[in-house]
Amino acid sequence: MNALLKNLVSSLRDLFPIVCVILFFQIIVLQQPMPGVFDVLLGTLFVVVGLAIFIQGLELGLFPIGESLAYAFARKGSVFWLLVFAFFLGFSTTVAEPALRAVTMEAAQVASSGQMISDTETARSAYATGLRVTVAISVGLALVVGVLRILRGWPIHWLIGGGYVLVVVVTLFAPEEIIGIAYDSGGVTTSTITVPLVTALGIGLASAIKGRNPMVDGFGLIAMASLTPMIFVMLYGIVLKLMSGGGV
Repeated sequence: MNALLKNLVSSLRDLFPIVCVILFFQIIVLQQPMPGVFDVLLGTLFVVVGLAIFIQGLELGLFPIGESLAYAFARKGSVFWLLVFAFFLGFSTTVAEPALRAVTMEAAQVASSGQMISDTETARSAYATGLRVTVAISVGLALVVGVLRILRGWPIHWLIGGGYVLVVVVTLFAPEEIIGIAYDSGGVTTSTITVPLVTALGIGLASAIKGRNPMVDGFGLIAMASLTPMIFVMLYGIVLKLMSGGGV
């Protein structure tokens, strides 16, 4: 109970500057009354309580289970099953990511409006699903590479630097309409569901392996998970354009 109360106070403190900014521009700059004051206050209360419960859930559930699974796989000594677990962890958490779902649905709507795809519910659903699955696969593969980095001790700056060089190269060939979506996909994948489990996996794995430093080797998986969706979504756009006979 004390931990939940502490998280409530922390959430309220974190949201306070946002509320102050909104009130300043609404009352001082725009000089307009706040529309629906009761709804705004009620919504803010829900956000504070929701954030506190979410943080409590991370501390009680997701972080411990992620670290314990990483420890268990490290003790088992099976690299194959560890990599399989990493891939499906990245895939499943990304598919379930609310932010990614929202972005892909919006992208499908814009694509149909711009006559890139048929203006039907089926076409929009297929386009959005294709984007989500593509991003999920890319995050899964990113975690596989990230886990191998922890196991082998590869320098992270070489992987990230090389990855962004590849992003630039693929951008030169990707259809113009998909580039913005691809770049945004790299951000929306690392949100409320993915980040806690992926972070816990990296820290737990680095802590369980002799000679690895959790501070040096345990972090960096999120960077990999942000990088690969940009590449894969642009490749997805290239494939769609080739299938439609548009060329590259």
